[in-house]
Amino acid sequence: MTHLLAAAEGRFAPVDGGCTVLPSLPGGLACSVAFTGHAFVASAHSAEDVLARGADGFGGSLAPDFLRWLAGPTGWIDVVDATLVARGTGGPGLPARTDVEGHPRVQHARSLRRDVRVYGDERGLVTLASGLAGRTELGIEAAPEGQGRGWGRALLRDALGLVPAGEPVFAGVAPGNARSLRAFLAVGFVPLGSEVTIRPGQ
Repeated sequence: MTHLLAAAEGRFAPVDGGCTVLPSLPGGLACSVAFTGHAFVASAHSAEDVLARGADGFGGSLAPDFLRWLAGPTGWIDVVDATLVARGTGGPGLPARTDVEGHPRVQHARSLRRDVRVYGDERGLVTLASGLAGRTELGIEAAPEGQGRGWGRALLRDALGLVPAGEPVFAGVAPGNARSLRAFLAVGFVPLGSEVTIRPGQ
């Protein structure tokens, strides 16, 4: 968490091509987080094994063969996301929602994160949770009928009000989801790096 918060403040690890290996995340999850020229990998494997498999700060920590080794033959690998950060605004926020527990976005959040709370309105839903390394994470799914009408951006602006003013809030967005990525950037999120979460096989 220290490294993520430092990055949010603009203090990044040295651009040395290195990879720092950390213990597994709660629940036995693994992850790889890549910044410019330096990577962090959380895993049950030893640092020696991780580095011997090619993890480095120049893309090796996100290489498909390395991620498959980290997960094992039967493990699950999430998508590689762009890591974004913004600041909470402490505004009125959004109303809580209790009618969407079966929604795939909510189920996915609950499978990987803790203290998941769900908010939203007719524009869509927002998840707010304790995620990677305990950071505050925000996820969004805009209603299909709002596409091209600015609903996603408006929902994101209101979602930032759920977070105390000035507190960092993180989001992971698939780089190919250009519409979502543009919405996050438009409301003040900035890119830090990229990340992927892994549930190693037993």
